[in-house]
Amino acid sequence: MSETENRRPLKTRTKGWAVGLARALGKARVRPNHISAISVVFAALGAALMLLGGTDDGNGVGRGIALILAAVCIQLRLLCNMIDGMVAVEHGMASPTGPVWNELPDRIADVLFIVAAGYAAASQLPAGEWLGWLAAVLAVLTAYVRELGRGLGYPADFSGPMAKPHRMFVLTVTCVIAAFEPLWGGTGQVILAGLAIIALGSLITCYRRASHLMRKLRDAPDAPQP
Repeated sequence: MSETENRRPLKTRTKGWAVGLARALGKARVRPNHISAISVVFAALGAALMLLGGTDDGNGVGRGIALILAAVCIQLRLLCNMIDGMVAVEHGMASPTGPVWNELPDRIADVLFIVAAGYAAASQLPAGEWLGWLAAVLAVLTAYVRELGRGLGYPADFSGPMAKPHRMFVLTVTCVIAAFEPLWGGTGQVILAGLAIIALGSLITCYRRASHLMRKLRDAPDAPQP
Protein backbone atom coordinates (compact mmCIF):
# COMPACT_ATOMS: atom_id res chain seq x y z
CA MET A 1 0.00 0.00 0.00
CA SER A 2 1.54 3.34 -1.08
CA GLU A 3 2.09 6.29 1.24
CA THR A 4 -0.16 8.47 -0.92
CA GLU A 5 -3.07 6.16 -0.12
CA ASN A 6 -2.49 6.78 3.57
CA ARG A 7 -2.20 10.56 3.51
CA ARG A 8 -4.71 12.56 5.50
CA PRO A 9 -7.07 14.33 3.07
CA LEU A 10 -6.43 18.08 3.45
CA LYS A 11 -7.90 20.80 1.22
CA THR A 12 -5.15 23.17 2.37
CA ARG A 13 -2.59 20.98 0.63
CA THR A 14 -3.81 22.25 -2.76
CA LYS A 15 -3.62 25.94 -1.88
CA GLY A 16 -1.16 27.98 -3.88
CA TRP A 17 0.81 29.20 -0.87
CA ALA A 18 1.21 25.64 0.44
CA VAL A 19 2.32 24.33 -2.95
CA GLY A 20 4.75 27.23 -3.28
CA LEU A 21 6.21 26.73 0.19
CA ALA A 22 6.67 22.99 -0.39
CA ARG A 23 8.31 23.70 -3.76
CA ALA A 24 10.70 26.20 -2.20
CA LEU A 25 11.67 23.80 0.57
CA GLY A 26 12.08 21.00 -1.95
CA LYS A 27 14.39 23.11 -4.11
CA ALA A 28 16.38 24.04 -1.01
CA ARG A 29 16.71 20.29 -0.27
CA VAL A 30 15.24 20.68 3.20
CA ARG A 31 14.65 17.14 4.42
CA PRO A 32 11.06 16.19 5.35
CA ASN A 33 12.35 14.51 8.51
CA HIS A 34 13.87 17.82 9.62
CA ILE A 35 10.53 19.57 9.05
CA SER A 36 8.86 16.89 11.19
CA ALA A 37 11.43 17.51 13.92
CA ILE A 38 10.77 21.24 13.81
CA SER A 39 7.09 20.52 14.56
CA VAL A 40 8.20 19.18 17.96
CA VAL A 41 10.17 22.38 18.56
CA PHE A 42 7.00 24.41 17.97
CA ALA A 43 5.09 22.04 20.26
CA ALA A 44 7.66 22.44 23.04
CA LEU A 45 7.58 26.22 22.65
CA GLY A 46 3.78 26.25 22.62
CA ALA A 47 3.64 24.04 25.70
CA ALA A 48 6.07 26.36 27.52
CA LEU A 49 3.90 29.34 26.60
CA MET A 50 0.79 27.60 27.93
CA LEU A 51 2.55 26.86 31.20
CA LEU A 52 3.74 30.45 31.36
CA GLY A 53 0.19 31.66 30.82
CA GLY A 54 -1.04 29.36 33.57
CA THR A 55 1.40 30.76 36.11
CA ASP A 56 0.81 34.43 35.31
CA ASP A 57 -0.89 36.00 38.31
CA GLY A 58 -0.68 39.59 37.15
CA ASN A 59 -3.33 41.61 35.32
CA GLY A 60 -3.87 38.94 32.69
CA VAL A 61 -2.03 40.71 29.85
CA GLY A 62 1.01 38.42 30.06
CA ARG A 63 -1.27 35.39 30.25
CA GLY A 64 -3.20 36.53 27.21
CA ILE A 65 -0.09 37.11 25.12
CA ALA A 66 1.35 33.73 26.11
CA LEU A 67 -1.84 31.89 25.14
CA ILE A 68 -2.17 33.72 21.81
CA LEU A 69 1.44 32.82 20.97
CA ALA A 70 0.73 29.23 22.02
CA ALA A 71 -2.16 29.17 19.54
CA VAL A 72 0.25 30.38 16.83
CA CYS A 73 2.63 27.55 17.73
CA ILE A 74 -0.20 25.03 17.37
CA GLN A 75 -0.84 26.22 13.82
CA LEU A 76 2.86 26.21 12.97
CA ARG A 77 3.05 22.62 14.20
CA LEU A 78 0.19 21.71 11.85
CA LEU A 79 1.91 23.53 9.01
CA CYS A 80 5.03 21.42 9.53
CA ASN A 81 2.87 18.28 9.63
CA MET A 82 1.41 19.14 6.23
CA ILE A 83 4.51 20.45 4.50
CA ASP A 84 6.77 17.53 5.47
CA GLY A 85 4.51 15.13 3.59
CA MET A 86 4.25 17.42 0.59
CA VAL A 87 8.03 17.74 0.33
CA ALA A 88 8.42 13.98 0.74
CA VAL A 89 5.79 12.92 -1.78
CA GLU A 90 5.50 15.73 -4.35
CA HIS A 91 9.23 16.42 -4.47
CA GLY A 92 10.57 12.89 -4.19
CA MET A 93 12.43 13.34 -0.92
CA ALA A 94 10.91 10.49 1.06
CA SER A 95 13.34 8.43 3.12
CA PRO A 96 13.24 4.89 4.54
CA THR A 97 12.79 6.34 8.04
CA GLY A 98 10.06 8.71 6.91
CA PRO A 99 7.16 6.71 8.42
CA VAL A 100 8.76 6.97 11.87
CA TRP A 101 9.34 10.70 11.54
CA ASN A 102 5.80 11.11 10.24
CA GLU A 103 4.19 9.53 13.31
CA LEU A 104 6.49 9.85 16.35
CA PRO A 105 6.83 13.66 16.38
CA ASP A 106 3.05 13.92 16.06
CA ARG A 107 2.50 11.88 19.20
CA ILE A 108 5.11 13.87 21.12
CA ALA A 109 3.56 17.16 19.96
CA ASP A 110 0.05 16.05 20.93
CA VAL A 111 1.15 15.14 24.43
CA LEU A 112 3.18 18.32 24.91
CA PHE A 113 0.33 20.61 23.87
CA ILE A 114 -2.53 18.83 25.62
CA VAL A 115 -0.76 18.03 28.89
CA ALA A 116 0.59 21.59 29.09
CA ALA A 117 -2.94 22.92 28.61
CA GLY A 118 -4.03 20.73 31.50
CA TYR A 119 -1.33 22.10 33.79
CA ALA A 120 -2.15 25.64 32.69
CA ALA A 121 -5.74 25.11 33.82
CA ALA A 122 -4.63 23.26 36.95
CA SER A 123 -2.92 26.40 38.24
CA GLN A 124 -6.44 27.59 39.03
CA LEU A 125 -8.60 24.48 38.75
CA PRO A 126 -7.10 21.20 40.07
CA ALA A 127 -9.19 19.10 37.65
CA GLY A 128 -7.12 20.43 34.76
CA GLU A 129 -4.12 18.23 35.52
CA TRP A 130 -5.85 14.86 35.29
CA LEU A 131 -8.11 16.02 32.45
CA GLY A 132 -5.08 17.08 30.44
CA TRP A 133 -3.43 13.70 30.87
CA LEU A 134 -6.69 11.89 30.05
CA ALA A 135 -7.16 13.92 26.86
CA ALA A 136 -3.53 13.30 25.85
CA VAL A 137 -3.80 9.52 26.37
CA LEU A 138 -7.02 9.36 24.35
CA ALA A 139 -5.47 11.50 21.59
CA VAL A 140 -2.55 9.08 21.29
CA LEU A 141 -4.99 6.17 21.35
CA THR A 142 -6.83 7.49 18.28
CA ALA A 143 -3.55 7.34 16.35
CA TYR A 144 -2.79 3.89 17.74
CA VAL A 145 -6.09 2.49 16.45
CA ARG A 146 -5.45 4.08 13.04
CA GLU A 147 -1.96 2.60 12.82
CA LEU A 148 -3.25 -0.77 14.08
CA GLY A 149 -5.55 -0.86 11.08
CA ARG A 150 -2.68 0.02 8.75
CA GLY A 151 -0.58 -2.73 10.30
CA LEU A 152 -3.33 -5.17 9.44
CA GLY A 153 -3.26 -4.05 5.81
CA TYR A 154 -6.16 -1.60 5.69
CA PRO A 155 -6.09 2.05 4.55
CA ALA A 156 -5.59 4.60 7.30
CA ASP A 157 -8.83 5.60 9.02
CA PHE A 158 -8.78 9.37 9.56
CA SER A 159 -12.38 9.57 10.73
CA GLY A 160 -13.33 11.93 13.55
CA PRO A 161 -14.92 13.64 15.29
CA MET A 162 -11.57 14.37 16.99
CA ALA A 163 -8.78 13.50 14.58
CA LYS A 164 -5.53 15.49 14.87
CA PRO A 165 -6.65 18.58 12.90
CA HIS A 166 -9.86 18.71 14.94
CA ARG A 167 -7.98 18.40 18.24
CA MET A 168 -5.61 21.17 17.30
CA PHE A 169 -8.46 23.36 16.05
CA VAL A 170 -10.26 22.97 19.38
CA LEU A 171 -7.05 23.68 21.30
CA THR A 172 -6.27 26.73 19.15
CA VAL A 173 -9.73 28.20 19.71
CA THR A 174 -9.48 27.33 23.40
CA CYS A 175 -6.20 29.23 23.77
CA VAL A 176 -7.53 32.28 21.93
CA ILE A 177 -10.72 32.47 24.02
CA ALA A 178 -8.84 31.74 27.25
CA ALA A 179 -6.51 34.64 26.49
CA PHE A 180 -9.44 36.98 27.11
CA GLU A 181 -10.91 35.04 30.03
CA PRO A 182 -9.83 37.60 32.69
CA LEU A 183 -12.19 40.11 31.05
CA TRP A 184 -15.18 38.25 32.47
CA GLY A 185 -13.50 36.97 35.62
CA GLY A 186 -12.85 33.44 34.39
CA THR A 187 -10.37 31.25 36.24
CA GLY A 188 -9.37 28.55 33.76
CA GLN A 189 -12.81 27.22 32.85
CA VAL A 190 -12.25 27.79 29.12
CA ILE A 191 -9.19 25.55 28.96
CA LEU A 192 -10.96 22.96 31.10
CA ALA A 193 -13.92 22.96 28.70
CA GLY A 194 -11.60 22.65 25.70
CA LEU A 195 -9.83 19.67 27.23
CA ALA A 196 -13.16 18.02 28.03
CA ILE A 197 -14.23 18.41 24.39
CA ILE A 198 -10.94 16.91 23.18
CA ALA A 199 -11.18 14.00 25.64
CA LEU A 200 -14.79 13.16 24.81
CA GLY A 201 -14.28 13.60 21.07
CA SER A 202 -11.14 11.44 21.15
CA LEU A 203 -13.00 8.71 23.03
CA ILE A 204 -15.73 8.71 20.40
CA THR A 205 -13.10 8.70 17.65
CA CYS A 206 -11.36 5.68 19.20
CA TYR A 207 -14.67 3.84 19.36
CA ARG A 208 -15.58 4.69 15.76
CA ARG A 209 -12.19 3.70 14.36
CA ALA A 210 -12.09 0.48 16.36
CA SER A 211 -15.63 -0.34 15.19
CA HIS A 212 -14.66 0.30 11.56
CA LEU A 213 -11.61 -1.93 11.92
CA MET A 214 -13.48 -4.79 13.58
CA ARG A 215 -16.16 -4.63 10.88
CA LYS A 216 -13.49 -4.95 8.19
CA LEU A 217 -11.92 -7.89 9.99
CA ARG A 218 -15.27 -9.66 10.34
CA ASP A 219 -16.14 -9.03 6.69
CA ALA A 220 -12.77 -10.25 5.38
CA PRO A 221 -13.12 -13.27 3.05
CA ASP A 222 -10.77 -15.38 5.15
CA ALA A 223 -12.22 -14.37 8.53
CA PRO A 224 -13.10 -17.38 10.73
CA GLN A 225 -16.81 -17.98 10.90
CA PRO A 226 -18.56 -18.22 14.30
